[in-house]
Amino acid sequence: MKSTYSLLLLVVMVCLSSCISTKQLTYLQEPEVPTDSLIAIRKVQEPYRLQINDLLSIRVKALDQETVGIFNPISDANPNATGEQRLYYDGFVVDQHGKIRIPSLGEVLVLGYTVEEVRHEIEKKLLDEYFNEEANIFVTVKLAGIRYTINGEIGGPGSKIIYRDQLSIMEAIANSGDIKITGDRKNVVIIRQYPLGQKVHHIDLTQIDAMNSPYYYVQPNDLILVNPLPQKSIGSGTTGLQSFTTILSVVTALTSTVLLFISLSR
Repeated sequence: MKSTYSLLLLVVMVCLSSCISTKQLTYLQEPEVPTDSLIAIRKVQEPYRLQINDLLSIRVKALDQETVGIFNPISDANPNATGEQRLYYDGFVVDQHGKIRIPSLGEVLVLGYTVEEVRHEIEKKLLDEYFNEEANIFVTVKLAGIRYTINGEIGGPGSKIIYRDQLSIMEAIANSGDIKITGDRKNVVIIRQYPLGQKVHHIDLTQIDAMNSPYYYVQPNDLILVNPLPQKSIGSGTTGLQSFTTILSVVTALTSTVLLFISLSR
């Protein structure tokens, strides 16, 4: 009888330890009893600085639009392209030397610049070399969407592009079908590109403080990895019922094997 109770207690303990708890699944948890409150932003998000392989959309407008036509390329390679394809043909890619090539202006160094700094630089070049103040030129420089790749325990893995100026990691995850129940929300890995190479960062999405992390906002060319929880690796189940069923099957199989061995030994 004691051995039966001991086995039952062992099964219950294994079930409780192997199933995935609510704390492992809940995003942005507050440390105390939930109340309506204002979350203080510790630091203003730093403006993004351009990296190699970034894609820029640049447009020039003026009172006489024909005079700036040469600076606004129209794709001859694929005139019917739209959306992302159009940006691929008409956009300006930051090359391995950190430069972009603009018609008539030639190569312009942009590596490490913000889009506003690039806009000022292009406006200055245009005014110095082609136009006067009366032309009233207006330059727009934007990132051609935020491109990121997300893999692992996610509903819709793959490369994504969002046409916005800012994107949080929570929005990126929602856009990719959410993290699966077997995904580790406490240790989401972000591999980010920098001028001298790539760095690996980590963020805990179960804590409200994640919103103040410098990695809470996605940057172009980020690689987001959601690793599996140990429960998936050992295959014991994600809920108490699944764990109990798995362990009960194992115990039943072991019991049958032992009984068969005893009967054969007689």
